Amino acid sequence: MDEPRRVAEAVATLKLKHAVVTSVNRDDDNIGAAEVFAETIRQIRELTPIARWKCSSRFSRSRRCTEIVIDAKPEILNHNTETVPRLYRAVRSGARYQRTLDLLANVKSLLRGWCQRLRNGRIGEETDELLEVFRDLAKQKVDILTIGQYLRPSKDHLPMTRYYSPDEFRFLKQEALTMGFRHVESGPLVRSSYHAHEQAASTGLR
Repeated sequence: MDEPRRVAEAVATLKLKHAVVTSVNRDDDNIGAAEVFAETIRQIRELTPIARWKCSSRFSRSRRCTEIVIDAKPEILNHNTETVPRLYRAVRSGARYQRTLDLLANVKSLLRGWCQRLRNGRIGEETDELLEVFRDLAKQKVDILTIGQYLRPSKDHLPMTRYYSPDEFRFLKQEALTMGFRHVESGPLVRSSYHAHEQAASTGLR
């Protein structure tokens, strides 16, 4: 398993202050993938102790996988909610909204005492539905919220239903901040790692 070392060396060579550890697919071998994530975090810490890192995890069906990653002590853990409960079956086949909330609650309790922040990415639909999801996430003590516009990658993906205006994104950000999130990124092109270093800095990670 040489990839964690090579990733850590790249972070050190580039003198990065903030690294996002993520991958396209984590479903072929969940335990093995979690171990690669964890070892990558450890290698980065060893070679670049001043760097901050975010781990983006999709191990929502396996508590053991999540524990493996958390044991490596990422400073920020990301888990994407993706959409609102009404659209879960269409957007996240096999996933369940309540299971996502349970994961966030469990992770927050496991992180207590050493990990700094839990962040959550969001792409959604109607405004009232989004605000309800924000309230649910705030109850789980999520610190950082990202709100973006779904853009259809191909004709094989779900069709667009609407575009949100910049004013609507500003409104969503203000509403979310009143709910207690420590940092909110909100805009058409925002994704879960958007301005990751600035997000960390704004919540006390420097």
